[in-house]
Amino acid sequence: MTKWVRAHTNIALIKYWGKENEEWIIPKNNSLSLTLDAFYTDTQVIFDKTLKEDELILDNVMQNASALNKVQRVLDEVRSQAGIQLKARVESKNHVPTAAGLASSASGLAALAGAASQAAGLSLSDTELSKLARIGSGSASRSIYGGFAEWVKGHDHDSSFAVPVDDADWDIGMLFVIVNDAVKEVSSRDGMRRTVETSPFYQGWLDSLDKDLRDMKAAISERDIEKVGSIAERNALKMHATTLGANPPFTYWTAESMTAMTAVRDLRKQEYTAYFTMDAGPNVKIICRQSQLTDIKDKLRPLFTDDQLIEARPGPGLHLVDQSQPTI
Repeated sequence: MTKWVRAHTNIALIKYWGKENEEWIIPKNNSLSLTLDAFYTDTQVIFDKTLKEDELILDNVMQNASALNKVQRVLDEVRSQAGIQLKARVESKNHVPTAAGLASSASGLAALAGAASQAAGLSLSDTELSKLARIGSGSASRSIYGGFAEWVKGHDHDSSFAVPVDDADWDIGMLFVIVNDAVKEVSSRDGMRRTVETSPFYQGWLDSLDKDLRDMKAAISERDIEKVGSIAERNALKMHATTLGANPPFTYWTAESMTAMTAVRDLRKQEYTAYFTMDAGPNVKIICRQSQLTDIKDKLRPLFTDDQLIEARPGPGLHLVDQSQPTI
């Protein structure tokens, strides 16, 4: 019986921004993330001899050929490893707004890697699953694991994969501030490429990352949430600064993004542990203590609706789910 596989989104605290190798999605720098429980993707894959083409059904809607591109990279690699040529039907249920800077590709492609490999009869290690997910979406390599994970950049397909860092079983959480869940105007891939090729600030960003990563891993080891938050906030601001130097310049920020960032700074003045990070999208993620999540959410209610404020805690790695049971 074909099984459903669930992967959760991860939010990078040390950002991945720029590729060394576009074809195999080899990054220019290591990155580090926290997997979270709030958003996830459930996927099943069926290899079917009656199919003439691969099919992707996302939230009960058949997707076009363009949407299949990332999926087919993973499917082709699975077929190669399994020695099969059958076409596949991929069905996914995305509990993440797609292409809004909320890491939907991370959970989606990680779930695909798990579902496709088990449907083909492969027994892959977490390292192999991470490499498989990476060729669909770089950040998906980290969603194989729960808690904190580091994507080691490597230099080719065999050496570029994520590794677990810490299970995050301590007082750390995240509050998502959803200012806009629409599809963004500049995709992550296009934004990365434009920044790498044209921004004079990009090399400065790269030069600062090794220290950020060392400091972040030390802070996680010490379970020092103030250090974790401050390093992540600075790292995110540096990443977004590179886009302003691109040609043509662009930004993922909106007026509401700025409102949320200002609110986080105000929370710190009120002695809450709160720091922000942002990916390639307008939505703001607040790194905070789990024990303060409810209070911080209450503080932000004058600015944002309840639907815009989503609490998240450290989430699990890739795992099988029973679709006959209610989703979490």
